[in-house]
Amino acid sequence: MGRPGARMVGRLPRPRRGPLEPEDHPHSMPPDRPVPSPRHLAALVRATVPPMHRAGRPFVLGSAVATLLLRGSSRRAGAIGAVATAAVAWFFREPHRVPPGRAGVAVAPADGTVSTVGAAPPPGELGLGSAPRLRVSVFLNIFDVHVQRIPLDGEVARVAYRPGAFLSADLDKASDVNERNSLLLRGAGGHQLAVVQIAGLVARRIVCTAREGDAVQAGQTFGLIRFGSRVDLYLPAGSDVLVCPGQRTIGGETALAILPGSAS
Repeated sequence: MGRPGARMVGRLPRPRRGPLEPEDHPHSMPPDRPVPSPRHLAALVRATVPPMHRAGRPFVLGSAVATLLLRGSSRRAGAIGAVATAAVAWFFREPHRVPPGRAGVAVAPADGTVSTVGAAPPPGELGLGSAPRLRVSVFLNIFDVHVQRIPLDGEVARVAYRPGAFLSADLDKASDVNERNSLLLRGAGGHQLAVVQIAGLVARRIVCTAREGDAVQAGQTFGLIRFGSRVDLYLPAGSDVLVCPGQRTIGGETALAILPGSAS
């Protein structure tokens, strides 16, 4: 025992430390960090995964039922069916599009590749006469979005369906001989445009939800062609085409032409 008043020499015992505070724990989350709500997560999913066109629901439902039946007999067959169901749902996707919002501009009626730009007579069933008009043709392969969109604000003046052949839609004569559905649109500025849905080699069904007298807006979905197709846009004389063959288009967003009388 040391003398009274003598100083203790050596290390003092370390105080016992309590459990790590939340901010010091390496695996903890700071208490002020916001946690995403289920509603926010659902909004993110909707923004990432495009909705499906209603015409595709029977196909997806049928594929899903077949997948469940296959899954009961073979896990591998069920997995293949699930992939096929997802592919069908993806084919019928209808992504949100934002048109340029510029007056006097005709936007692309479909996603795809510009196949031809030139003069051609419009469909006779629309009553526009036989004089050639400037035409922009967009070819859709099986991987493109297959919904069609209105090219400008206006009104549907006429809808005309004509049965026909099912040649490859990338052929120029497909505009004349293939099955087609034509819309005559009257723009707010008085311009008349024709949009023609043309079936292709694999496509066997044209869906059109537009009706005569409907008020429509640029970028609005009006129809769908299943499994490979083509869309023609006939423009009024004096239009300034902004695209060329081989260029990719985004339906409802890509500006195809400036209409006559519009500021460039």
